[in-house]
Amino acid sequence: MTSGLDTPPGAAELAESLLPPLGNRWLHTQAVAARAREASAAVSVEDQDLLVAAAWLHDIGYAPELRETGFHPLDGARYLETLGAPSRLVRLVAHHSGAVYEAEQRGLSGELAVYEREDSPVLDALIYADMTTGPAGQSFDFDRRIDEILERYEPGSEVHNAISKARPYLGAAVERTRARLGDQPT
Repeated sequence: MTSGLDTPPGAAELAESLLPPLGNRWLHTQAVAARAREASAAVSVEDQDLLVAAAWLHDIGYAPELRETGFHPLDGARYLETLGAPSRLVRLVAHHSGAVYEAEQRGLSGELAVYEREDSPVLDALIYADMTTGPAGQSFDFDRRIDEILERYEPGSEVHNAISKARPYLGAAVERTRARLGDQPT
């Protein structure tokens, strides 16, 4: 029943069935997928399609019809699981962009822990793609993206607190991906 969710075309089709009504979220998702494709040289050839598929699906948990906990990485992962998506894809969506930090703020660490986080070039590159893409698909450097998130969310909010704590972790993932890309344009 996966209908190719671990391939970029199948993942893009699913994302397009859920995210366009969310406006900027859909623009962001399309740009993150394009950025992931550009950064795919940072991962093994075997993982390049998985990276781009995860980029297409990283924010599907924002779709109102999938909202269960209100925590989009978890809601997206749970939905993908019901579709029979491959475990790695589900786990990448669950753990994209430092989700563990926000799960802690929301009291959802136990629920997220069901999905083992892989510390890998693929997760790093997914974080890179998300953390260098603005909310409407703009190309941002890492610091500008983090600052934008911190400005968008009130100090003391779950997201503001989580991103503040996750900044070193996220920055390290971005830097590892840049190093893996070497001199290639991104």
